[in-house]
Amino acid sequence: MRTIATEFRDRRQREERKHRLNREITAPEVRLSGPDNEPIGIVPIQQALAMAGDLDVDLVEIAATANPPVCRLMDYGKFKYQEQKKAAEAKAKQTVIEIKEVKFRPGTDDGDYNIKVRNIRRFLADGDKVKVTLRFRGREITHQDLGLALLNRLRDELADIIQVEQFPKLEGRQMIMMIAPARKKPVGKGAEGTPAAGQTA
Repeated sequence: MRTIATEFRDRRQREERKHRLNREITAPEVRLSGPDNEPIGIVPIQQALAMAGDLDVDLVEIAATANPPVCRLMDYGKFKYQEQKKAAEAKAKQTVIEIKEVKFRPGTDDGDYNIKVRNIRRFLADGDKVKVTLRFRGREITHQDLGLALLNRLRDELADIIQVEQFPKLEGRQMIMMIAPARKKPVGKGAEGTPAAGQTA
């Protein structure tokens, strides 16, 4: 029973690794490169394993589908650490865009409306998208024009800082509009003193 558990753990670790190491490599010969990625050539697997032992490194299968498989002599633990570090750095550089939701009612008063608009401006300034939801209750659904007018008012007030990704659309008992921060337009690099189009110097 213990042997089966050990075999399962070893197999799971191999699946997580994505590379076969040392005696897991079954090809009779491999195309080998050294610790500094210098090409060594095609060598029998036993010779490659002996070289790994002499250098106190791992024999790592880099390209299993090549004929013969491509292997490299390396410190696999150090290699994995560097890969994880690079992945973490790449993830840290990614810009995470969240979707914030702001809810309105057809009868939202001006005070509440202005607070919600300030929040939307703040979300957009942070680079987030905003899902504007206008909820109809009971008989309010018969006055969709009021809801549409409110969303159009909001869109017009924010026109200089947004791009509309989804125009107001009725979904069940709510009307939804998706907005995102406006893309910055590139500033023209015209020479100073150059007359604008349609003007003469």
